[in-house]
Amino acid sequence: MPANKYALLRYRIIDRCLNNPGKPFPSREDLRDACEEALYGSGAGKVSLSTIDKDIWAMKNESELGYHAPIFFDRAHNGYCYTEAGYTISNLSLAEEELEAIRFAAATLDQFRNVPVFRHYESAIAKIINRVNISARPDDQALEKYVQFEKSTVSAGNEFLGPLLEAIRKRKSTRVAYRKFTDDGVNHYLLHPYLLKEYHNRWYLVAFDPEVEKIRTFGVERIESITTGEKKITVRQEFDHDLYIKHSIGITEKKEKPYVVRLACDPVVGKFLLTQPVHPSQQLVKQDEKQIELSLHVLITPELLSFILSYGHQLRVLAPSVLKHQVRAALLEALGAYRA
Repeated sequence: MPANKYALLRYRIIDRCLNNPGKPFPSREDLRDACEEALYGSGAGKVSLSTIDKDIWAMKNESELGYHAPIFFDRAHNGYCYTEAGYTISNLSLAEEELEAIRFAAATLDQFRNVPVFRHYESAIAKIINRVNISARPDDQALEKYVQFEKSTVSAGNEFLGPLLEAIRKRKSTRVAYRKFTDDGVNHYLLHPYLLKEYHNRWYLVAFDPEVEKIRTFGVERIESITTGEKKITVRQEFDHDLYIKHSIGITEKKEKPYVVRLACDPVVGKFLLTQPVHPSQQLVKQDEKQIELSLHVLITPELLSFILSYGHQLRVLAPSVLKHQVRAALLEALGAYRA
C-alpha cells in the first residue's frame, strides 16, 4: 500500500536523524520527537512510538519504497543507526508519491509565507515554491538547460545546524572543535551558543566564550565537531539580540548603538536598491532624475563598508561623518595599492 504524504516526510526526517553526527544513535523517542517538531511543532503529541516502529519497518522492508534501508538497533548505545557508512535515502531517485509529498510540503510552507514569525525565511520559502512551481518534478535535471537557480557553494558544517539550534533552544553549553582560516591547527572551545545567523549563504554561530569573557562569532563551515553538554547556561545581559538581528548588516559583533545612514545613489543603482533593499530599515528619502537618496538604521560594520565600496562612485555616503571618513580612508588605501 503506498505511503501517505506524512509518512514519506517522516521517512526523510528519520533518515536525517540517522545521519546526524551531532546526535548519533537516536532512540525511538528521539525519532518521534524529531518528526513531531518538524511536522507539527513542539509538544504536539501527534506521532506515536508505534508509528515510528512501522516507519522503520517500512524503510527496511517495504519493496514499493525501494529504500531497503540498513537500519540497525544498537543495544550498546540504545539507539538506531545505519550499518552502511554514508547511506541515505536522499541519494535515491524520488518516487511519484515522494514528489507529491514535496509539493504538499511546499504548499504548506506557502500558507505561512507572510506570517511574522516566518518572515525572516520568506526568501527561502519563495525559492522552494518557485522551484516546485516551475517543474512538476523537482529532480528534473533537464530544467537546468532553461532555468538557472542560484546555488550555495558552501555546504561544509551544515550537518551541525540542527545540533547547534537544539543547544541554543535548550540553553546547553557546547564544546566545539574549530579550524580558523588563519591557523592550520584545530582550536577547542567551550561555548554558550546564543544565535545562528545566515549571511551571504554562510552560517555563523554567535556564542559567549567564557574563557575570554567575550561574545564571539564562529563560521559554521569551519567547525569540525561539536559535543553538547548537560550544563544549563544563562544568556548574558550584554547580549542584545536586536543588535545582531534588527540593526545588523553582516556578522561583526558591535556593542555601540545603530546610526541613521544616508546614502545618495545614481538612478540605476538607486532603482536596483529600491527593488532589493539592503536592509529592512531602508527607506526612500527623496528621488529625482539625477539622484535617489536612501536611509538605513544600522550598525556601522565592515560588511556595511564593503557594500558601500562595491558600488564605487555610483553610491555616496551623506551621513554620518564617521562612516564618510571610513569610506574615504578605504578608497585612499585602495588607490595607493595601484600607484606605480
